[in-house]
Amino acid sequence: MLKVQSIWEADNNIRDFAGVTPILRSQALHSDLGIELLLKAENFQTTNSFKIRGASNCIIKQLKNTPNLQGVVTASSGNHGQAVAYVANRLGIPASIIMPETAPRAKVKAVSRWGANVEFCGTTSQQRLARSKEVALEKGYLEIPPYDHYDVIAGQGTIGKEILEQVPDVDIVMVPIGGGGLLSGISTLIKNLRPNVQLIGVEPENSNSMSVSVESGRITQLEKTHSAADGLLSLKPGSLTFPLVKKYVDQIMLVKESEIIDAIITCIKYFKTIPEPSGAVTTAAALKGDWGKDKKVVAVVSGGNFDMDKLPGFLRP
Repeated sequence: MLKVQSIWEADNNIRDFAGVTPILRSQALHSDLGIELLLKAENFQTTNSFKIRGASNCIIKQLKNTPNLQGVVTASSGNHGQAVAYVANRLGIPASIIMPETAPRAKVKAVSRWGANVEFCGTTSQQRLARSKEVALEKGYLEIPPYDHYDVIAGQGTIGKEILEQVPDVDIVMVPIGGGGLLSGISTLIKNLRPNVQLIGVEPENSNSMSVSVESGRITQLEKTHSAADGLLSLKPGSLTFPLVKKYVDQIMLVKESEIIDAIITCIKYFKTIPEPSGAVTTAAALKGDWGKDKKVVAVVSGGNFDMDKLPGFLRP
């Protein structure tokens, strides 16, 4: 199991790469809708996604043990790949990123920007993960898993530390779920320090492997996934993330595609920020819940790598 001490160590490891992101507030939304919703804006993070935290912690820790690292490889729909590419570029290490054939153009461009080799493989996370392992063996590269690695999870957990420092009276924290790394890290930190804070994970209705697995009591693989939230399309939870979610998370909510789109519009209208669909699921869940006017809800906006060519289509009625 992940230890809180590992998250403290990660917080030191990542500071050359990841910054402290702001909490966004909207008095207008509070007045109009009657809920105190705060956004933890990881879309303002380096590479515009929380993924830089886990990627940098994992690579830095491995470099301490293997200073002559040949290179790194990962499977990613975009944000994790961009983070790995960025860190590798900063450190002068070759990087290969295995992306889905359906990856948004904006995310492919963002990965390529940092000099990584991009290889396309299939459309599912399982296909990408298998190819990543092959490349690691072929080239002698270190594999940096997108979520199912304790060093990656610990890096993501640093967001929980920041939330408690920035909003010490927080009541509810909402976190997107893909493979579960972000939720595992944040919930481990917060539940060990502030067990009364409610932790809620959020999945798209059409990509709900974590909720299905929790309900069945075992890791369950979906046949397929589909959502505009392309960063949350994991067919099954990780073997490390699943038990952490079971232990620490109070509730998992599902959101519809229409609710995700409405949440993007809400973020633009009230917070003047544009989350990608994966980052908007928490706002969608917050808007549909009955939390009470006295509750402070923090929604983690996990990323902002939106394909801007598609934005007009989201905004049309």
